[in-house]
Amino acid sequence: MPADPTLDLDLAAVLDESRRLAASITPASGPWDAIVVGSGAAGGMAAYQLAMAGVKVLVLEAGRMVDHRKEYRTMEWPYASPRRHRLPPDQRAIAAAEYNFLDRPYGNDPAFAKHKKLASYAGNTFTRNWVVDEKQHPTTGTPYSWVRARVLGGKTNFWGRVAIRYGPLQFQAASRDGFDVDWPFGYEELKPYYDKVDVLLGVSGTKEGLDQVPDGIYQRAHKLNCVEVHFRDAVTKLGRRYIPGRAGVTTDGVLGNKYRARCLGRGRCSRGCDIGATFHSPTALIFPARDSGNLTLRPYSVAAEVFLDPATGRAGGVRVIDANTHEVMDFKAKVVVLGAGCLDSTRILLNSKSARHPDGMGNSTGLLGCYLSEHHMGPRGSGFIPTRIGTEPTLDDGRPTGPYIPRFRNVTDKHPDFIRGYHFQGGSASYEFPGHAQDLPGFGKAFKSSVRKYYPAQFAIGGFGEVLPRKENRVALDAEVKDAWGIPVLRFTYRFSDNEIRMARDMADTADEMLRAAGAENIKIDPTMLPPGWSIHEIGTARMGDDPKASVTDRFCRLHDVPNVYMADAAPFVSGGTQNTTWSILAMCWRTMDHLKEDLRTQA
Repeated sequence: MPADPTLDLDLAAVLDESRRLAASITPASGPWDAIVVGSGAAGGMAAYQLAMAGVKVLVLEAGRMVDHRKEYRTMEWPYASPRRHRLPPDQRAIAAAEYNFLDRPYGNDPAFAKHKKLASYAGNTFTRNWVVDEKQHPTTGTPYSWVRARVLGGKTNFWGRVAIRYGPLQFQAASRDGFDVDWPFGYEELKPYYDKVDVLLGVSGTKEGLDQVPDGIYQRAHKLNCVEVHFRDAVTKLGRRYIPGRAGVTTDGVLGNKYRARCLGRGRCSRGCDIGATFHSPTALIFPARDSGNLTLRPYSVAAEVFLDPATGRAGGVRVIDANTHEVMDFKAKVVVLGAGCLDSTRILLNSKSARHPDGMGNSTGLLGCYLSEHHMGPRGSGFIPTRIGTEPTLDDGRPTGPYIPRFRNVTDKHPDFIRGYHFQGGSASYEFPGHAQDLPGFGKAFKSSVRKYYPAQFAIGGFGEVLPRKENRVALDAEVKDAWGIPVLRFTYRFSDNEIRMARDMADTADEMLRAAGAENIKIDPTMLPPGWSIHEIGTARMGDDPKASVTDRFCRLHDVPNVYMADAAPFVSGGTQNTTWSILAMCWRTMDHLKEDLRTQA
């Protein structure tokens, strides 16, 4: 096979820049008012809010810098790669089924011994330089498909772009069905921050007046195509809504950010958007914050723990292991903000042990790591809409997200089999690659004709369901296994409950019901649940509350036990509903940073 030029990405310049920055920034380079751990959605927003307010911020990123112009291979065509964008032979991504039947740590399995790098299921030719090597970053315990990215911007470099708000059904879920507890505040308190995020970052969508998914301040939406309009009209008769996707992508442009441009409708957003239309933390938050002169960014900084100042009982700063040299350094600041992602931030706190906090910082109640939740996924349905079979294909693959069916279970009625609910994402499009061809029979000329015939008519949807927050679903430190930097790793104890299993069955049934209502042909329903963690929407492991005996953080995401440590990611979330989490992380972080800024002002 000829050489694959798509595998020869020259990263020498960005690697040199990363090493130079890491070497130039030492604990003596300060002082800083705040340390922010992580540079993704949470860390990026925290750093932006603080730096733009004049706070001197040190951002610690465990990975390297990113060259968004070169690494976001947005317009690379499939034929540029002889391997058609498969991973190199010496790299491998874990398949869905392997998560459940292979022992943990996954990287220790003999089946992967010949591979230089083992990635999560999210590893592909576009993300392979961003997602972590499971051999260096093991996990133990029950199966869990944890997707991690150690690079500037984290998973925002390739996130799914669905930008939906939590609403009253999420904040007061316990009051509705009696399970667990409500959030310590309601939607109306967070609404102004959602509005601010919408304006700062840009979000496309349509106003629909639905309590399940409250409206935002939207830019131009991407319209439904012919097949989707047909499906919308059919499911409306069932009392369900089918609306254009709400995307964290600016379609009209945003003010005051030279790193971003409006969407050109190219549709390859998950590779990284090289014009910055999609929200990526580097171009949307980190680079503008750096331009303020108040942000210092240190790459290759693996946060091992938050260390305690024994004289005050407050956090003194963050202990860092240099990713390349393994040098251990203590960076000090008045405040520590953890925005490394729900699970990594929790891991840092669990490893932050001292005489005062023998079980980890913030863990006096023993609740740190508990109530892990996310979304269960897998049940899906597909078919072909007859009115479009054999017609000319349309240009539909330039949208950043597909349309959306908001939650319809347990909204105004009560389902007999489960509480809470689910939503569907998906639609129809003549995509760059005709994925339906894999399911069509035949070969040769007749097969190609069949692919073209059904190309404009394909339709598919998949469900996202709420996982109930339960104390027994948790992470803890493994007593023996450590990562490549000698830091104890997370051990998962996590399983779907009967509520999720019954909900998944209903997902499959309603997918079938809606496809039949639309008159679809060749309907295929797959009720299989994907492995835990597949949604990449982890929340809840440092839950917030007003009672320090029943929660880890307060209503402003500050540790009850150590009040100068703040959580900027989804670890404090009490429950998650059916909505994707990123937009709520951004809004919650902004609210938390406003509280922190006021704290710093009063202390000055």
